[in-house]
Amino acid sequence: MLTRKTTGYSDFEEMFSTMNQLREYMDRVFEPSSGETRALCPWSSVFPRVNLVDQGASLILTAEVPGLSQSDVELTLNQDVLSISGERRPDAPEGYWVHRQERPTQRFSRSFALPSKIDPDRATATVKNGVLTVTLQKAPDAQPRQITVKSN
Repeated sequence: MLTRKTTGYSDFEEMFSTMNQLREYMDRVFEPSSGETRALCPWSSVFPRVNLVDQGASLILTAEVPGLSQSDVELTLNQDVLSISGERRPDAPEGYWVHRQERPTQRFSRSFALPSKIDPDRATATVKNGVLTVTLQKAPDAQPRQITVKSN
């Protein structure tokens, strides 16, 4: 009676099974919607998260900065680049132990190339309820203008 050797095929299948498990694990690690991902990949979460909106005569940048005050955040405007930097410090009072810390102490810095020229003298910034709002007025020559259409 003839029987087929299965050891070679079995080893081959087992190797690819292990490679498939590794691929599935890597897919889970880099999946952006998973809360577990942020713990495994610290570079996937950016701080602070921002929105930049063009409102015609001005640009409005909002950034999530929970637990930070105006003294914790520094803004710099250099030509058409806005930089936000600062430090998030520990919340626990001196002499107390932190049992769980999901918001780490960290220094942060982000820069944004702005889409138009800004008038730096009219720029304003406020922090309220954990949201930094920066209002950047466009330079007069960068503001949109309406052109009237005439008929012959």
